[in-house]
Amino acid sequence: MTFIERLRSLFVRTPVSAVSTPVTVAPAISDVFVPADNQQAYHAAPTVYALEDSLPSWLADEEALRDEGVLFGLADAQTDEKVTEIRAHIDQQAAPIEKMVEQYTQKVEALNQVIHERESRIASLKSQIEALQEQLPIIHDLLRTSVSLLLAIGMSIGNFYLVDETLRPAFPNRWIAVGVFLAGMFNLFGRTSFFYEEGTRLSGRRLIEEVALPMAAALFVLAQAVQMQSIWQAGSLFVFIFFLFLLTGKLLLSTLTRLQNGFQAIRQNRQLLIDKQQNLPVWVTDRERLVREVEAIRNQQWPLVTTLKQLETDLARLNAKRDQLVSLFLSEYQIARSIRDRLPEQRLPEQQREALFN
Repeated sequence: MTFIERLRSLFVRTPVSAVSTPVTVAPAISDVFVPADNQQAYHAAPTVYALEDSLPSWLADEEALRDEGVLFGLADAQTDEKVTEIRAHIDQQAAPIEKMVEQYTQKVEALNQVIHERESRIASLKSQIEALQEQLPIIHDLLRTSVSLLLAIGMSIGNFYLVDETLRPAFPNRWIAVGVFLAGMFNLFGRTSFFYEEGTRLSGRRLIEEVALPMAAALFVLAQAVQMQSIWQAGSLFVFIFFLFLLTGKLLLSTLTRLQNGFQAIRQNRQLLIDKQQNLPVWVTDRERLVREVEAIRNQQWPLVTTLKQLETDLARLNAKRDQLVSLFLSEYQIARSIRDRLPEQRLPEQQREALFN
């Protein structure tokens, strides 16, 4: 239709029926949202229905909107109010959809948060399960340590009787032999000796702490032995007792420490066995339950996401339709205005001009 034909048709205007534009309306949130506690998968898609448009006839039909643009252009009227009216009609239809988009977005984000929490717990349980399954019992030498302890005790007893027999002629009181024996055998300042430790940093202070008392006790026994024995026998006795003091006593203390570590390893192995028998099945069950929950929540979320995308599509379509109608009205307005400036007033009778502008 040419502009002149459109101009003539304005004088005989027929009512134009409003064309309904289908708008998807989503169901209420309560119709599609299932609490996360419900483990049944939600597969049913939400029902949508069409909402009748309430646009005026001049806006529902593009030809009528073109006529409006022509009229405004010929009348040289301001278009701001008309453009605002067009936008208001479309925005009125878009308002409930925008509200639903916001509601569905909040619900989808809430379900995403629940899924994130479940997945974090699943990852934590997976790490605990793998760590417990890969943990091996601690290897200990409790039997060997026990035998070593018995041998150290036997050597200590023999060493005590050797010291006692040597000191008895000069010191009949056995408690003196006990004191010398204890002074030479045990270093109460350390749990172990540097003789039985690897990578130990040896200092002068520690050397004095561990060697001074055994040396003093052995010299004391040597002083008594030279009075009744030959130099060779007394010297041999000194060396033998000194190394017994130095090594056997420290061996006894070190063996006690290893024995303590062995019992601790046995307790840890027992606890590990209990954890694998009791905690591991519970963790596996919890992990499987959380996996099912995540799957159920995703099934609940899918209808929401589908409806949200559909609503966003409808909202974008309405906004595009609004911009299209505004552009159509303004384009017809500009065309009519430019032609009006070129047409002489004599070409239009006064009655027709009044009819156009009224």
